[in-house]
Amino acid sequence: MQTGGFQQNPLMRLTLFWTLLFAGGLWVTNAAMYFSRMSLTPSSVQAYYLGDAAEYSQPRSAASLLEVSHAHLATMGVMILLLTHLVIFAPWDDRVKKALIAAGFGSAFLGEACGWLVRFVSPQFAALKVVCFLTFQATLAVLIWGLGSFLYMAARETKKRRRYAPEDAD
Repeated sequence: MQTGGFQQNPLMRLTLFWTLLFAGGLWVTNAAMYFSRMSLTPSSVQAYYLGDAAEYSQPRSAASLLEVSHAHLATMGVMILLLTHLVIFAPWDDRVKKALIAAGFGSAFLGEACGWLVRFVSPQFAALKVVCFLTFQATLAVLIWGLGSFLYMAARETKKRRRYAPEDAD
């Protein structure tokens, strides 16, 4: 990607397109799963992790948190690694790239830790859980949109070059 090799290789562009499509699916399902359990209020996060007598829900057990963390840490870590690795090759300012890397990994890890913190340390971490969720979703959106735009522009540039390239003389 750094030397523009993906621009000449339609299979590389196809692979990157499908990767971004799957990442978009992760973005949508992540939000759907979050909102199926909680809202953007700290009280809903507290009710989810600490239980709610009015809803007859029990507090999350350490075993259930461990199961979720096990899956989330691997999935989110690999997805953020993949997207931030690709963004390294985009023609963006290094400060933007560093911010996206830090926001992606930081919000994913801290967001996962917040469930444990709300449940076993203090309900006050619920507000941080909401902030981490919003930061993670926003970072994913920027990465997916940005990389998609980069891919689209590269494909257009390749078509333009082919259209205006001199014909090979036989």
